[in-house]
Amino acid sequence: MTNNHVQITDLPYCEPIREWLKTRYGESTAAEIWKETEDRYNEYLIDLPDYGGRKNVHAMAIYGGLIVFSIYPLLPDQPPVSEIQDFVANLFMGPFVKLGKVIDLNRPFDMWLINKVFQKTGDGDRRDISKYPESFINVGEPYDKDNHIARYSFTQCPNAEFAKKHDLLHVLPVLCNSDFFGIEQLHGTLIRCGTCGNSDHCDYCVVGNRNPMAKEYDIETDDKGFIVSRKK
Repeated sequence: MTNNHVQITDLPYCEPIREWLKTRYGESTAAEIWKETEDRYNEYLIDLPDYGGRKNVHAMAIYGGLIVFSIYPLLPDQPPVSEIQDFVANLFMGPFVKLGKVIDLNRPFDMWLINKVFQKTGDGDRRDISKYPESFINVGEPYDKDNHIARYSFTQCPNAEFAKKHDLLHVLPVLCNSDFFGIEQLHGTLIRCGTCGNSDHCDYCVVGNRNPMAKEYDIETDDKGFIVSRKK
């Protein structure tokens, strides 16, 4: 096992998930599911590529996703992923909820600021890909300062690659769709036509929710369960 990997007990999601399991299935069944989840997570770590562990800015997304992939097949009632979407979105996007109290992407400065964050993250991804070739491949685009539009994309996503390898593509949407929820908390709109799970890349186009561009798209769910933006 690569020492760089983040252990399940070091993630902030364990307690909320255990409480959710207890509420849904009862204490005894919840304890059994969680024990099996830990075992499966640890089994997955054995042949998981090295992503840089906590040094990877996306570590919580990668290893949080691994918890979801580990736990979903163990749920006794096998709920549709749409049924657990709100729980997963709130679980992973809590920081966005807090940021939304001070960040409003309808303000030009806030859009510029979020783009700087995207650019810095992308620079880190491009710098690290030579060391961790199976991590995120990030393609940046210039900021559209006239129309206040931030864009970038991933042509490789560890969560998507893992889902494909382990026949878990039906679970992947619950992770990808959470991005729409996260951007909404910042009073923004995510315009995304595809992800690495249903397309050849995952595109991020972010605008304020009052930006005219936001009204040019309908938000739909495709036949694979991914939320997508469709031009009107």
